[in-house]
Amino acid sequence: MLRITDAIAIDPAELEETFLRASGPGGQNVNKVSTAVQLRFNVRASPSLPGDVRERLKRLAGRRLTADGVIVITAASFRTQARNRQDARERLFDLIRRAAEPPPPPRRPTKPTRAVKVRRAEAKRRRSAVKALRRAERIED
Repeated sequence: MLRITDAIAIDPAELEETFLRASGPGGQNVNKVSTAVQLRFNVRASPSLPGDVRERLKRLAGRRLTADGVIVITAASFRTQARNRQDARERLFDLIRRAAEPPPPPRRPTKPTRAVKVRRAEAKRRRSAVKALRRAERIED
């Protein structure tokens, strides 16, 4: 079992990895070796995830989530297959950790105090007076 948080562990059999050739520079090596990794994790069918984490994970995944409820992560940053595989898994685990965090408490709206309202009105009056003086000066010119 792959431990993600204290409460969540995923069976390695739930992860499906396919290897493909990476694009970009690299000479002959790029044409011969399949170093890029495409990691697939079926969120809908996973028995390891609690329901609330599953829903938040679907929202967090964004365009990485397919219509079938599968998260697809492609890693091709590194030159070795093992490092790309590790990178893809870490990215998936980070996503699951973020989904496992409890949502922030709802914001309770507050009202400005009477003193704040008075200070704001006073500042507006002072600013208005300054601008009124400018208008009066312009007329005299």
